[in-house]
This record gives sequence, structure tokens and C-alpha cells, in this order.
Amino acid sequence: MTVLEKFSLDRDIAIITGGAGLLGRYHASALLDVNCKVIIIDNDENKLKDSIKYFSKNKNIFHYQLDITNEKDIEIFIKTACKDVGDPSILINNASIDPKVSSETVKNNMKLETFHIDQWNNEINVGLTGAFLCSKHFGSLMAIRKKGVILNISSDLGLIAPNQSIYKNNNDETLDFVKPVTYSVIKHGLIGLTKYLSTYWIKEGIRCNALAPGGILNNQNPDFVKNIEKLIPMNRMANIDEYQAAVIFLCSDASSYMNGSILSIDGGRTAW
Repeated sequence: MTVLEKFSLDRDIAIITGGAGLLGRYHASALLDVNCKVIIIDNDENKLKDSIKYFSKNKNIFHYQLDITNEKDIEIFIKTACKDVGDPSILINNASIDPKVSSETVKNNMKLETFHIDQWNNEINVGLTGAFLCSKHFGSLMAIRKKGVILNISSDLGLIAPNQSIYKNNNDETLDFVKPVTYSVIKHGLIGLTKYLSTYWIKEGIRCNALAPGGILNNQNPDFVKNIEKLIPMNRMANIDEYQAAVIFLCSDASSYMNGSILSIDGGRTAW
């Protein structure tokens, strides 16, 4: 097998949770480029419709609405959808609830002092419990086949604490925001889950790694962009497509001796 052949996924089926969102779409596009079949699961009906439209010309991608916090729904999905498309050999735990820090609707709910337990439970359920349940059930399928890859999408904020000063409004202090506590807890938790899974099923041929991307430039407030760029040695945020090659690498045999690792792609932010 040549080096380039190791990047091929033409015999694989990948499940991407939260796959109808922005990052999920780019994960899917990357895998489709190396001939992988992709199953997008998401609980947002509108995002699913947009994703179906976006990939309408590709016959190797399949969309399903699924609540990954509901274990019974996952079990039903395995008996139906997986039976139709095939058992997955790759799982990308990508789903999360990450409200924009600049959103007025969440401004008053983000501070730790006023963070509501219902919001905590909802976001932890999707970002962490959902990853656990999907790993449990889809990982078990991979264990039977004696081969598989689990990729957890963490963040640079799974490695360091958020610098709350970058969310300050330079013109009006009453419009200051903070990164919510759940984001850090979930992204750190996914790294812990990665370490656990990397040794649990290794005898069954299942590897588990995490990707820790930095911030993506996506129409954020100019003040925020200026503030965060000061924390990045490369002095810019990431473009949305700069993680795609890493996703292919981590899901393919090109990373066959990589297990329990966290690949940080953040412009050098966590190096400081």
C-alpha cells in the first residue's frame, strides 16, 4: 500500500453526529472526497433540509434525524438505518450546542452566576452524554467487526481555559459576554472520553483520537476577531476548510499508529 492509498476510505462508512451544522458539513465533504460513505445524523430538521439540498448531487451521503441523547432512538436507528446503509467503521462525535457568544438571546444566561441548571443539563446531554451513547453503541458494532475509528471533535478550549477578556465589547461594557462554562467542560470531557476509549477497545482494533480546532472565522463581531487574533501566533482565525485534511488523516489508515492523541490545530494558540 502506498502512502496516498492509506488516505483512502472507499470501503468505509462514517457517521457524523451534528453533521448538518457548519463543521459537520465540512467533515462530510472531506470524507466524500476520499470516497467514504457518510451518514449525517442531526436533530435539527431545518439544518437537515439544508444539508440534503447542499449534497443533493452526491449519492454516497445519507441523512437521518436522530436525538443522540435518547438511547432507545439510537438502538432503533441501528436496527433500521444502519441495516439499510451498512454498519459504520468511523464515528465522528461532532454534535454540540454552542450558542454564539454575541447572541442577545443568550447574553444574560452565560455568566456562571446566572447559568441555569436546565441549560447545563441540555448542553451537557448533547455534547458529552450524546458522545458517550454514540461511542457505546456504534463502538460496539465496530468491536464486532474488529476494526474502527472514533474521532471526537474537541477544541483548543479543551486544552486551555477561555480568555474571557476577548469577549468584551470595547465600546460598551454592558454588552460584555462570556464563554459559557458548559463549552469548556464538554470539550475537556471529550478529551477524557478519548483517552478512555483509546485503551478500552484497542484489542478489537478500534482507535480513538481527538481533534482540537481553534476558532473559525465566521462573521463574528470585529472586536472579538481582533481580540482573539492577538492570542494566536499566526495572528488570524482559521478558515473553515483548514481542518478537512486532518479529519481524513485521523479517520484513515494514514494515522494507523495514532491512538489516544489530541491533534491541536489552532494557529499556535495553545503553544503560548
